Amino acid sequence: MDSKTYDIAIIGGGIVGCATAMALSKSIKGSVIVLEAEDKLAAHQTGNNSGVIHSGLYYKPGSLKAKNCVEGREKLYRFCEEHGIAHEACGKVVVATDESEIPRLDDLEKRGTANGLKGLKRLTPEEIKEYEPNVQGIDGLLVKETGIVDYVEVTTKLTEIVKQNDGDIKTSAKVFKCIRTADGITLETTQGPIHCKNLVNCGGLQSDRIARMCGVNPGLKIIPFRGEYYELVEEKHSLVKNLIYPVPDPQFPFLGVHFTRMIHGGVEAGPNAVMAFKREGYHKTSFSFKDMGEALLYRGFWIMGMKYWKMGMGEYYRSFFKGAFVKALQRLMPELQAEDVHPGGAGVRAQALEPNGFLVDDFRIVEAPNMVHVLNAPSPAATACISIGEKIAEMALKNFN
Repeated sequence: MDSKTYDIAIIGGGIVGCATAMALSKSIKGSVIVLEAEDKLAAHQTGNNSGVIHSGLYYKPGSLKAKNCVEGREKLYRFCEEHGIAHEACGKVVVATDESEIPRLDDLEKRGTANGLKGLKRLTPEEIKEYEPNVQGIDGLLVKETGIVDYVEVTTKLTEIVKQNDGDIKTSAKVFKCIRTADGITLETTQGPIHCKNLVNCGGLQSDRIARMCGVNPGLKIIPFRGEYYELVEEKHSLVKNLIYPVPDPQFPFLGVHFTRMIHGGVEAGPNAVMAFKREGYHKTSFSFKDMGEALLYRGFWIMGMKYWKMGMGEYYRSFFKGAFVKALQRLMPELQAEDVHPGGAGVRAQALEPNGFLVDDFRIVEAPNMVHVLNAPSPAATACISIGEKIAEMALKNFN
């Protein structure tokens, strides 16, 4: 049992929770603790993404995603430089393969310009091949600010700084009850009770449940979407120079299957986006009666399903049939063959869904007395983590005891 009363407890040891802890440990004179349910940090969204440092190209100007991604990107680059974390501002090419995609590419260029990107360059089909010789497209956009990094390494450094600032990190400490007391909050955890005056919820895939546990109605439900990757076989790594993306469909909060060169070597291809049957469901066979029961009883789930069922069936088809996945990749790189790729890893995106069936597109951060709840922070949250952490620290300094 920890008899100490912390000024702030942070639930969730992913990159957003740890960046928030770093910002708070620097800005307040009090004590901070991070509580992580798993036996290691960065176990879920942080540790299972493709490691892309996003530029800010896709997000609606003025949105929290746009502001925090652009600001956070530059802070992340500086953080990596300062602490010797391997990274590279390698740039990416967004490729239109059909005439119908060109107006959407125009819109992306306008958004990027509005969000302050300086490295945008429109590419002819010939210029696309100068950057990515094996890609076939009719129009393209070079985005120089995009990069790659290992977000687990970033998280490790963030927690080192937290500890240097006398913050505490506790793993295998799943929070299962929140009790308001006369002098603060008691969190019942699998490591015993933790006493705190204030609380920040960075629980990712469990953030809506944590909010309800704390007496806050989140007004949404987390629906898990699994993204499955293939990897290029070693002798085909040279097909991809840096990052290659399709023009995304603006109806969906997903970017489409793409090629990503990784910071420690290798090339990923993907992901698709299928609804997972478990919040931490990294495999096709992963299933949770609790998670599926909650989803099936949620009105927003059925509205979303009726709206996007055709797209969803296509994603499941690609999930089970390698040929369909490869065909999607061949739109960008026609010479790629099925034997050039093998199954890779998978990640699960915590996607917030409102009761009206609306997939929440922007970050969603809700304040309550002595609490801040981060309820929707999918990509580009890793890129924006330092900026998000600083914003939460500002909220804490303003509103917490």
